[in-house]
Amino acid sequence: MSHLLRIALPDVPGSLGAVASAIGLTGANIVAIEIVEQRSDGTAVDDVFVELGNGVMPDMIVSAVQRLDGVRVLWVSRYAAAGNLHLDLEAVELLTEDPARAVARLTELAPRIFRSDWALVATVTDGRLVSTHASPGSPQLPPAAVTWFPVERATRPAIPADWDGFSATAVAVAPLGSAERIIAFGRHGGPEILDSELARLGHLATLTGSIESSDPA
Repeated sequence: MSHLLRIALPDVPGSLGAVASAIGLTGANIVAIEIVEQRSDGTAVDDVFVELGNGVMPDMIVSAVQRLDGVRVLWVSRYAAAGNLHLDLEAVELLTEDPARAVARLTELAPRIFRSDWALVATVTDGRLVSTHASPGSPQLPPAAVTWFPVERATRPAIPADWDGFSATAVAVAPLGSAERIIAFGRHGGPEILDSELARLGHLATLTGSIESSDPA
């Protein structure tokens, strides 16, 4: 069974090795490690994908890692095998293969790129929200989400109070070729959307809009 741990640790030589050793001692195997963010306070945030061995429980890994000085587990959850990861540049390559489907393709890829539960594209027309693309499991945006528009840059929008069942969802949105069209992704219960993830979403949305507009059709 695969799990994803998002870990904050001191950004100094040896920290990641100590984390890897602590995880190995529990009997779990590290499948992949990805640097998510390097912060100005001297810490780094890494995503660590682990395969649990027989009898190994997630809380055993969390306890082992958090015994290390300055290391915190920010989030842990079951997650599909690390082979599902799509780096941003690989995503752009896929988007350029068929410019006419670039927006639809980004909607399909976003949950894997950002480790989110869903992604969707929506526009606002005459004060009404219209969802044009959605990944499996995407929610229906509540009418109050119209207040998100116009969207000028990637941001974390306020979650409408009438969004039943999604009040604990972390959401990021970015303009997609226009301030009146957005790409959004969400995670149920976390982890929080990092500034680096907002920046990546903004860049990918801008690139997708450019790829789409380059389609001669």
